[in-house]
Amino acid sequence: MADLVTDDTTRAAGVSASGAAALVVLSASPGLSVTELGRRVGLSQPAAARMVDSLQAADLVNRRPGPGREVSVQPTSAGRHAASLLLTARGEPLGELVSVLDEGEQDTLADLLAKLLTRLYTRVGSSELLCRLCDRASCTASAPCPVGKAEREQGR
Repeated sequence: MADLVTDDTTRAAGVSASGAAALVVLSASPGLSVTELGRRVGLSQPAAARMVDSLQAADLVNRRPGPGREVSVQPTSAGRHAASLLLTARGEPLGELVSVLDEGEQDTLADLLAKLLTRLYTRVGSSELLCRLCDRASCTASAPCPVGKAEREQGR
């Protein structure tokens, strides 16, 4: 399932997996520094800078001066559109997979996934990294986000 989602999302915008994650993260949190963006998508600062270079060359992001020596990264309108396409491409195979379940089974699956995500958060320790391809507008539509709840409970 992870391979299917990754293939669909990267194909949707023609970017790497980390580039796809960066566009989704920037759509929710524009103006992050290159270093912070890299942290949120699981890249070192040099790798994040190279990724931002490639996104900028594709006209998906712009760099702007930030505080001090930092450089903030802003998605362009094409970058915001690509992020939207990425989220759709990510959601379609998941929706198709879950559609074989009846409503009760879907509710049970949602409860089980919430429990697993809470456990996974305790291992990863970063909601930004864990949720880098999260559709933030829909992840809390019907219930609180289990990752955000775990983070609040740990006081981070």
